[in-house]
Amino acid sequence: MFPRKPLGFLIFTALAVAAAAFVWFGLPHDREVKSLGIFLVKLLPFIFATEAVARLDVEWARRYRLALLLVPPAFLLYFLYFVPKIFFFGGVASGTAEAFHGLYYHVLTVTPFLILATVLAFRLGGGTAALVRRLSYGMLLLMLSGLEDLAFLTVNDHTDPAYATIPEVWDWASHMTVFLGHPPTKVEAYVFILVHVVLGLAVFFSPQRWWDVLKVRVVRTRTESV
Repeated sequence: MFPRKPLGFLIFTALAVAAAAFVWFGLPHDREVKSLGIFLVKLLPFIFATEAVARLDVEWARRYRLALLLVPPAFLLYFLYFVPKIFFFGGVASGTAEAFHGLYYHVLTVTPFLILATVLAFRLGGGTAALVRRLSYGMLLLMLSGLEDLAFLTVNDHTDPAYATIPEVWDWASHMTVFLGHPPTKVEAYVFILVHVVLGLAVFFSPQRWWDVLKVRVVRTRTESV
């Protein structure tokens, strides 16, 4: 028999996913609202998701560590789909390098803010300090990994020949360049991404006792140095 505690959460989660899929794939992506009915339908994914979160049993979620299973994928949906789309359409619309650089800077500045806002809400809701650190630092590693650069090249329909295929040298990826000392080749970029993803997964899912031992050693080292 299915446990009753998560049932409401799972039902509304399924409704939210179904409604979001219908809105995204079944309705035109219009800037203007054409009717009150369409407006209300487009609100359904948000309403269902809100009800799902409100019905989430905290003890059940804590038992199965759902924060680590749900929060990072939600962040990645934003960072690996919506951010590349923003950059792609923003680059077309801005028309100048200066305007695009301003857009790029602001989006990448708001991203760590969203991470902090997420873990703040998690902490205020009773999340442990250990999970706050795992979520925050793990998502930061994913942000810095270069996954978004790869997503920009793959989720958008590029007409520029320079980006129609994945470039052999990623000369725009300055966050990789400062580590490597030169613009990364495609293979180096893949390795850079893989290392960061593995580190992020290690932060998310490694046993807590490892971190407890590390913390004890750091404290002991500090005490001995004093």
